[in-house]
Amino acid sequence: MKRIIVDPCGEEILFQSLVGQNPAFLEQVHKIPQIAQCTACVLISGETGTGKRVSAQLIHNLGKRASKPLVTINCGALPAELAENELFGHKDGAFTGAKAVKKGLIAMAEGGSLLLDEIDSLPYSVQAKLLRFLQEKTYRPLGSTQESLADVRIIASSGMGPEELLASGRIRRDLYYRINVLQLRLPPLRKRREDIPLLAAHFLRKHSQESGKRIEGLSQRAVQKLIFHDWPGNVRELRHVIERAVAHVQKATIDAGDIALPEAAPLEPLKDAKEKFVVDFERRYIRQVLMLSRGNISEAARASNKHRRAFWELIRKHRIDIQNYREVDVKGL
Repeated sequence: MKRIIVDPCGEEILFQSLVGQNPAFLEQVHKIPQIAQCTACVLISGETGTGKRVSAQLIHNLGKRASKPLVTINCGALPAELAENELFGHKDGAFTGAKAVKKGLIAMAEGGSLLLDEIDSLPYSVQAKLLRFLQEKTYRPLGSTQESLADVRIIASSGMGPEELLASGRIRRDLYYRINVLQLRLPPLRKRREDIPLLAAHFLRKHSQESGKRIEGLSQRAVQKLIFHDWPGNVRELRHVIERAVAHVQKATIDAGDIALPEAAPLEPLKDAKEKFVVDFERRYIRQVLMLSRGNISEAARASNKHRRAFWELIRKHRIDIQNYREVDVKGL
């Protein structure tokens, strides 16, 4: 299915990668052309496989920086000790083994955009230096005594929603407010089930053409099977399921038996499920209170109506590093 959207300049843009009719989904998709015309930072939130990278690519392609590169870094796959070097680069002799100058990703994205995927995985020390770059547009490569200037638009993404991201304690509060200027929230596939048949048909046409097969469509039972699945991997998972079915089928119609889906996990006993819910709630609550109190244990304990020792035991129980909250600086916001 091809969708046409009109940008602010009145030009028609073909969104081949974003398929759907769900109102909540369309509300977000319609923001993309307007966001693309701005230069402010963008925070794209959504579960894995919902289309965060596709949306970032469209924001870049539809903007004034389209002729320049879009550089992407998966912060979650980056070792903490290498994060600063990857972003800012280094001078020769900056450390043992640094025999030549290395350009960082910010320098490589000059004039274009930098997508920080899973930004909440960046170490706090690197987040502080990224914040400085956002404020002043300057940075210092490792081993350098001189500041470098860069014109780069930052697009950040996270698997958590904005409120959850802020309460998680995994991102500096001051950095959060710097990147969350413009916002795009992509709903999970289980909340837009009416789009599943459209997406399945879209991927079926795509993979049938690529494989050289003439597959006419999906049976009604196959479509029902897809609709009732919860899709933890979202659109990406659906695409792979259809691709796999196309690869194996030798007939004109894909039936329910041709679609391989994992079996649903058995329900947990109520007691176990309740315990997990309570543990998750405690962790999120403690992180939020610590953030509001800037890591002051006494203040956080009073706010939660707990004795200081009992509150400290909860911190230890959930292995929360309070130093992360003491480093938060909201000055200048």
